[in-house]
Amino acid sequence: MSATAETDTGAFGHPALFYRGATEYLAGTVPFVWGGLAADEPVAVAVPGDNLALLRRELGADAARVRLLDMTEAGRNPGRIIPGVLRSFADSHPGRPVRIIGEPIWAARSAVEYPACVQHEALINLAFAGRDGTILCPYDVETLAPDVLADAEATHPVLVDGTGRRPSTAYDPDGVIGRYNEPLPVPDGAFELAGTTDLAAARALAHVRAAACGLSADQVADVEVVVTELLSNSVEHGSGAGTVRLWGGDGEFVCEVHDGGRLTDPLAGRHPASPYQPRGRGLLLVNHLADLVRLHTSEDGVTFRAYFRA
Repeated sequence: MSATAETDTGAFGHPALFYRGATEYLAGTVPFVWGGLAADEPVAVAVPGDNLALLRRELGADAARVRLLDMTEAGRNPGRIIPGVLRSFADSHPGRPVRIIGEPIWAARSAVEYPACVQHEALINLAFAGRDGTILCPYDVETLAPDVLADAEATHPVLVDGTGRRPSTAYDPDGVIGRYNEPLPVPDGAFELAGTTDLAAARALAHVRAAACGLSADQVADVEVVVTELLSNSVEHGSGAGTVRLWGGDGEFVCEVHDGGRLTDPLAGRHPASPYQPRGRGLLLVNHLADLVRLHTSEDGVTFRAYFRA
């Protein structure tokens, strides 16, 4: 899968902002926002709650002219950020350059979430290739690990810090996607329906297992939809059948579907759907409903894994 975009020659910009503390954060973000407003460009900010409050206070009355989102909610699942936050905002302003601040990686992100976060950052370059606009991604160098900052250099063609702005010599989004295409081990005790096409059976079993893990009635209904969509995707677009695995405990439920097919679109599940699109919404819906979605592709096929937290 390839995520490389011609960002150096096109109209799209995707810089990473390396900051230390609130002063550097505001120095790197507020002029970006004000510059967009002065140019009559639509501006959105999707960052974790504390930084969102910091920016709102600094922007004052101008905050009302900016689309403000708490990334810990809007981007809880990194797989929904491109369609539900970035493209949603950009597509609502057709023909106009947009400015977006997106901060999808913060210190509290778990080790399970992080691979999906960094792959998301790599895929932004493909999702916005040829579009007019800029997405600025802040990284807190005081709380994030050195390997996270190294990954930021690989997913962003331009780096900004207290010393200025420079091209990233480590830019390699394809390499990042491949490196984090990690196998997903299945724990002992997982329930398995091997090589099935029986949507009703998979849905019923998912219902029982999810309810036993303490998920709410609404979450259980979401699990049923996700299992159905993932298995349907395997039947219609994969190898014709899928292996469903279910497990959970301690307030978390996990379901995955594996098939022997091939995934040719690196943005699968991240393409926004038009109101008139009759099909092709399944993986997008999975990303919308699940708290986290992980993906692994190999010569043996494709595995989608969805996590739900009580």
